[in-house]
Formats: sequence, structure tokens, C-alpha cells
Amino acid sequence: MAVRAPRFAGRKRRVGFCRHPPSAPGHFQLGFPRPFGVFAVQFTRDGERTRGADLILRVAPIVRLTEALESCDFDSKAGILLRTPKKNIVLQLLVLFRAMSPGSYITCLLTLFVVLVLVPNTHELQLSQAWSLLGIQRLVNYPSVLSNWSTNTDFCNADPNPYLTVVCYEESVTQLHIRGSENSPPLPRSFSIDSFFTTLSRLPNLTVLSLTSLGLWGPLPAKISRLSSLEIVNMSSNYLYGTIIQQVFSLNNLQTLILDHNMFSGRVPDAISKLHLLAVLSLRNNTFSGPLPKSFSVLESLRVLVLSSNSLSGDLPDLSRLTNLQVLNLENNYLGPNFPRLGRKVASIMLSKNMFGGGLPANLSSYYLLEQLDVSFNRFVGPFLPSLLSLPSIRYLNIAGNRFTGMLFQNMTCNDDLMFVDLSSNLLSGKLPTCLTSDSKNKVVLYSSNCLKIKDHSQHPSSFCQTQALAVGILPHKEMRVSGGRTAMVVGAATGIVVSVFLLGLAVFSVLRKINIKRAMKKPPRRIVEHASNGYPPKLLADARYIYQTMKLGALGIPSYRSFSLEELEAATNNFETSSLMGEGSHGQLYRGELKDGSLVAIRCLKLKKSQNSQNFNHHIELISKLRYHHLVSALGHCFEYHPDDSSVSRLFLIFEYVTNGTLRSNISVEGHKLTWIQRISTAIGVVKGIQFLHGGIIPGLFANDLKITNILLDQNLTAKISSYNLPVLAENMKAMHLDTIDIYDFGVILLEIVSGRPIISTNELAIMKDELQENIVADGTARRSIVDPIISRQCCDESLKVVMEICLRCLSEEPTQRPSVEDVLWNLKFAAQVQESWRGDSQSSEESPLSPSQPPQSPIILN
Repeated sequence: MAVRAPRFAGRKRRVGFCRHPPSAPGHFQLGFPRPFGVFAVQFTRDGERTRGADLILRVAPIVRLTEALESCDFDSKAGILLRTPKKNIVLQLLVLFRAMSPGSYITCLLTLFVVLVLVPNTHELQLSQAWSLLGIQRLVNYPSVLSNWSTNTDFCNADPNPYLTVVCYEESVTQLHIRGSENSPPLPRSFSIDSFFTTLSRLPNLTVLSLTSLGLWGPLPAKISRLSSLEIVNMSSNYLYGTIIQQVFSLNNLQTLILDHNMFSGRVPDAISKLHLLAVLSLRNNTFSGPLPKSFSVLESLRVLVLSSNSLSGDLPDLSRLTNLQVLNLENNYLGPNFPRLGRKVASIMLSKNMFGGGLPANLSSYYLLEQLDVSFNRFVGPFLPSLLSLPSIRYLNIAGNRFTGMLFQNMTCNDDLMFVDLSSNLLSGKLPTCLTSDSKNKVVLYSSNCLKIKDHSQHPSSFCQTQALAVGILPHKEMRVSGGRTAMVVGAATGIVVSVFLLGLAVFSVLRKINIKRAMKKPPRRIVEHASNGYPPKLLADARYIYQTMKLGALGIPSYRSFSLEELEAATNNFETSSLMGEGSHGQLYRGELKDGSLVAIRCLKLKKSQNSQNFNHHIELISKLRYHHLVSALGHCFEYHPDDSSVSRLFLIFEYVTNGTLRSNISVEGHKLTWIQRISTAIGVVKGIQFLHGGIIPGLFANDLKITNILLDQNLTAKISSYNLPVLAENMKAMHLDTIDIYDFGVILLEIVSGRPIISTNELAIMKDELQENIVADGTARRSIVDPIISRQCCDESLKVVMEICLRCLSEEPTQRPSVEDVLWNLKFAAQVQESWRGDSQSSEESPLSPSQPPQSPIILN
């Protein structure tokens, strides 16, 4: 309920103090909260009551509030502050009692009773904090969600909504929730994160701070430690970058920390153990890397841990002491190989798209509170646990994309609440349990690419699963059991036979070895082919367990990584005919091929020296199989060719996707259609994202990738794809300082050609253009455009152009330590794109800017 000030004829209503002369023709109005079903009631001076159509409150006529207040005999200077806390009103009424006649006591006591009952405990905000809120509005560039804020706003008593809520206690703001528009662009370059937190620190009693989708950018400043009362912090969906600074861990009252969808990087600090009250930690969709610190094991208050979509690696610390942990989401990382040790209260375990291996722990069947389990697209092998289907609380189960074996039976039991099951792409045999096939409109069951006895074409023959299980060493050998009384006799006889056979075999082997050596010298080497089902050399039988299932195959639109046979490649290239040859380099040839399904591929043939250790190829294949990303020419598979005498690898064939829209240079510097300015920025952003993936998206990262504009390819949607990266099989022992900044320098050269539209062929040309770029940056708008490609000179706004030129010059710094980070480059390019789009009033996305559909595709060039 709010008590509104009297309104007078001929005078404007004023917020705050209201003067009420005794003879003034006015009325007093009481307001009641609508949720209680009670609404505003007005009393005029003569006691007449008026109401709206839906008023339901009735007040006894003996309480004529207006007359009661008038009987208190106000003087011309007296007044009541009607929007202040109740105690202020009461104190002022008590002061007025001293000036009353004795007959007025009863009336005024009734008045005091009405005030005590009906006036709420409202809060009057300190003026300094009101100005701080208005300062926050200015610093975040007056977003629409704060459009109603002004100097007259009653911040503490405004109605909350999902986008804006301010909560006060006594005279201070204790909770601030501001949610901007989805996909809000970064705030202007004039924004200062340090100034922003300086203003926030003037709200020292904040316990809840939620600032999402506001375009905030920059590293978290140390001034966050001034907000020592914080219990909940949510700054998701912004553009914050850098590491989580130590000052965050000085917030001893912090219980919830949510920093999803930002650009934070580095390792999760070990100091997180200082947050003893932390219950919720969510760092989803950043670029954190490295292993998690062991200090996680002491966060006994932790209930929710979400670290999905980062670049974390290694085994998890022991989390079994976290007895309150209920939600664990680690999807889309490089964690593993060991399954995490967890407490029994966990309800959700999401581990998909990592590097976990081995078998599932047997005690998983005792997780009686488990509702969700997702271990899809890892390297798990061994028997599937049927008991998972019948866990008391299980609702969601996904084991797809592993190498689980075992026999399923129709009479297996399932939890009635189990609504989603995905068993696809494993090595399961038998028959699908009846409980999974029972009719249910809401139940989803997926089981393709196994060896189940089902009448459809989605299953492999049973021999396939047996062969694959043998290849990864997960089928046990059959053991012969002998009774105890005959054990000694059998062992003795077997030992004699083995020794005899060994001596005879050794003699035969010596003779045959000499014969084979002579034959091998006369005949050319015979090619031995690796295939998915047979032909594995002994040293590489374990290769199948290293084929990593990629993270976003559906989104990429490319098939799964696999092993190709040499016959497939010979058929695709017409036996490596010269007409299929696209290029040749120091390491081998590049061929264009067409597979049986009609899809085009690029086949890179690498000649390897015998000195190279073939045992390392397992690791190389593991890394190459992860080179699948939106802004890379993705790897589709591999094929080995071996020397017959020692099974060492002689040639390695790498199969890549075939990109059909030419190089970036051909779309900028060649006659014909040229990319617009916004398309060029979009392409540059794609290249930087590709570099970011090569450096941190895989473990270990790939650096010094010899980036050139001719090695940046564009697909039919003008998505930039890097086709040259430092394959580990070719640069196993490369060691150098500042490897990451080498790629930044090369990108600077590419960006300079994007801006100028002129091919840069020599280092001398680069030096001249770099000097010209430096001079033009400090010049005015007209002079600055002298270096710009004339095709786009009129298309780009001056501020967008200047941002790109400045970051380009920083990339070309001769001193590696002066070059910007990948995240810094990415942020500046995104900012330039946003400024450009705002300038031209176009809603076209900066992520993809396709050419006109009428433009014919250019000749493809792949992996030069």
C-alpha cells in the first residue's frame, strides 16, 4: 500500500514533501496492493467516498480520515512526508498531538491506528545510491530496459520484472538485476569496465548482482573486492575476457558465481578453494584450458558445477568429498581418460564429447538419485551396464558414440520414467529390451549402428562388432579350465610341447628369413592396407580407440572421421592419375578425389622417413581427427601404407573436405565480384576463430601454421576456412618462443591485404604498406582511405575502418610481446563489424554474409 499526497486545485502534484493548509480543498487517498484484492480508496473533505468499478474495500464512516487530519490543527508550516518509512510518519503525528485540544485525542488516535496498520514499511533510498544507479544507466549506454529511470524514479518501490529488479533494505540497494536484449553487441569503445565497477562499489550493501546481456567488455577489475557483501554474481552473456582475478576469491560470502558465455581464458585458479560457501559455479562457453585444480575437492558446499564448452583437459580431481554435488556438466572439453569420482547424491552427470575412456565404474549402478547420464562421444569400452536402465530416478541415458559391448535381452527391466535412451554407434548385440520398445508418445529410443537383431538396415552384422571389439582389445580370450587334480600334468605337458615347438620354429624362421630377404631385394615393396575391419599391423591395432568423435558433426555437415582403405582412394583418384593432381610440395602431393557417394575430397599424400617412430602415429591420428571445426578445412579420415619388411609406415594419406568457392585472395584481389567491407570483416573474424581453435581448441595446440591469404578458403556461404595448419606428423620436434604470436603476425599480413585489396607478394611490399598504414591511421577520414581498396572505400564507416587498421598494425609489430592476443583481435573485429552494421542500418549478421546467389562458384583450391 502507498499513501499518496493530497492534490490541490490549481497546483501541480509534487513528489516528496506536501504542504497541506487547513483550508485547502483537497482529499486524502489510500492505495492498496492489487495482489491482495484491495484497491485505491479516496476520501474527500466532507467524508464522501469514491471508488473505481472494482473497488471492494469498505471503511467505517466514523473514520473520516481527511477531517481527522484537519482536526490535528496543522499550521502553515507543518506537513507529512507520505512516501517515507512508517516511523517518520508516526513521529510527526506524535509531535502534532501536543498542539491538539483534548477532545481531538480520540480522533487522532484513530488516525494513528490507520497509519500504523495501512502504511507499509517502504524504504527511502540514499541520494548517493540513487545517483549511482543513474550513473550505471549512463555507463551501459542507456539500454531500453533502463529507459524509465530518471531523477524522479522511486527505485526501491518500482514493480519488479524479469528484465529489471531493484531490491532495497532500509536505505540501501541490496539486489540489482538488469537483463539486456539477447545477443547485445559490445558497448562502445568509450566504455570502461573499471569506471563501471567504481560506480557499482558505491552500492556497498549489494548481496545479489545480476548483469546479463548488457555488452559489458574488458577484464574483471580488482575493484570487485569492494563489494564484499556479494552472495550471488551473474554476469553471463557479455564480452568479459582475461582470467578470473584473485580478488574474486576474497568475496567470502559468495555462494553463486555464473560467468557463462563470455571470453574468459587461462586456467581455473587454484584459489577457488577460498570460496567455502560456493554452491553454484557455472563457467559455460568460455575458453578456459588446462586441468582443473585439486582444490575443487574441498568445495564441500558445491551443488552445481557447470564447465561445459571450454578447452579443459586431463583427469578431474577427486570430487567424492562433495557430498552435496547434484549437477555436473563438463560437456565439450578434452577431459579424461578416467571417469570422475563422485558422491552418491549426484542427479545429473553430463560428460559428452570429451576424452573419457576405459569402462564405466561398477558403482555407477548405485547412484539411486541419478536422473541424467550422458557419456556420449567419448572412448568408453567394455561391457554396457544394463542396470543403468532401471536406476530408480533415471530419466535420460545417452551412451552413443563409444565402444560398449554386451548382449541385450528382451526381458531386461527399465525405469518407467525413462523418456530418452540413445544406444547408437556402439558394439551391442542381442535384442532390444521390450521395455524400450513399448508404446509411449513421449519416449525416444535410438539404437542405430550396433549389431542388434532388428529388422531394419541400421545395424551391422554381428561379425562387425566382434572384429571391432578385437581391434580395441575389449573381447576376452577364451580360457580353458582344468580340474585341480590334473593341473600339474597338463601344465607339464604343455610346457614340453611349447619348448619343442619353439626350438623347431626358431630353426625354420632362420631359414625362411634369409629366403625372404633375397626375394624382397628383387621385388618392389608390397602395399599393406589398413581398413576398419581387417589388415591392422600389430603396432597399430590400438588405432581404433584413438579415433575421436568430433564435437559438432551435425552442425558441421560433414561425415564422421574414419579410416579409409587404399582401394577407396585409388578409386576416388582414378589410381592417382595426373589429372587429379592439384599440387605438390616438399612433403608430398595433393589430389582431388570423388568418393563412391559422389562427395568430393582433397587427399594429401605425405612421404615419411623410416626414422620417424611409427608408434607415435597413434597420437598424431588422435590429434588430426580433432581438426574438425567450422573455420578449418576439416579432416575426414586417414589411410596408412606400410613397408612389408618391418611394418613401418611408408606413406600417410590424409583426407579433407573439399571447399568450392576459391581462396580469400581470389575474392578480393582478382577481377570479378569482390567482397564487401562487412563480408571482409566477417571473413577475418572466421580466420581468427580458426586460429583460436588451433591454439586452444585442441590439446596440444597447433602453432606457427604458416598462414597465408591463399590458404584461406571460402565455402558457398563465404565461411572462411584455414586450409594450412601445422600437422604434428610433419613438425614433431618444433620448439620456439612466442609460437602463438607468429600466427598473429601472419594474420596481420592477411588483414592488410583484406583492407587494401592489393596482393602482398614480398617482404619489401609488406614494409612499404605497413608504413603507409601507420601514416594513414593518424590522418583524417579522407586521407585514411588512401590505402583502402577503392571497391569498399565508400562502403565502410570511418570508425569501423580505423578499428581494423589499428588492430592490423598491432598484429604486425616486430616485437612479439607487443602483438595482441587472439581474444583481443577477435573482440576488436567484432566491434568493428557491429559499428559498421549500426552505421549502415543493416541487420545482416557479421558471422555469415553470403554473396548474391546468382554469383557462379569459382574454381576450388584446396590445401596448397
